[in-house]
Amino acid sequence: MAPAGRLFAVDWGDKRIGLAISDELGMLASPVGIITRRAGKRPPIAELMRHADALGATGYVVGLPLDPAGAETDRTREVRDVAAKLAARQSLPVRLVDERFTTSAALRSIKDQGGSTRGRKGDVDALAACVLLESVLRAASQGVELGEPVVAAVE
Repeated sequence: MAPAGRLFAVDWGDKRIGLAISDELGMLASPVGIITRRAGKRPPIAELMRHADALGATGYVVGLPLDPAGAETDRTREVRDVAAKLAARQSLPVRLVDERFTTSAALRSIKDQGGSTRGRKGDVDALAACVLLESVLRAASQGVELGEPVVAAVE
């Protein structure tokens, strides 16, 4: 997924989904908010698609939550399923990219700038999506494609 056009990043969480978008040149990433998840409800795939469409996205980068050792977990399988459904419901490319340590990098960034993270969980989640997207853009600028493409699931 070369950064031709705007990439839309998704940091999947139990309570919130952090969102970020790149510029058209694939140089900058900006946090663009969160989607609040409701317990017991289906994943908000249509809402993700609406956000991506409104921002003019040309592809998705979905954070893959591996454990610290790089092993898959129940959440990893959930995210793989959501990414496959997202790929099946629209035509833009979807890539899964290792998101380990993006939240800690987001927290560190806020603290390094003298800010407090108290009461800012949504900001942290959106910034984590931004950190994820920045890693993809940085790699792409060096000719490296991170992650794995997602094959559409049959619903």
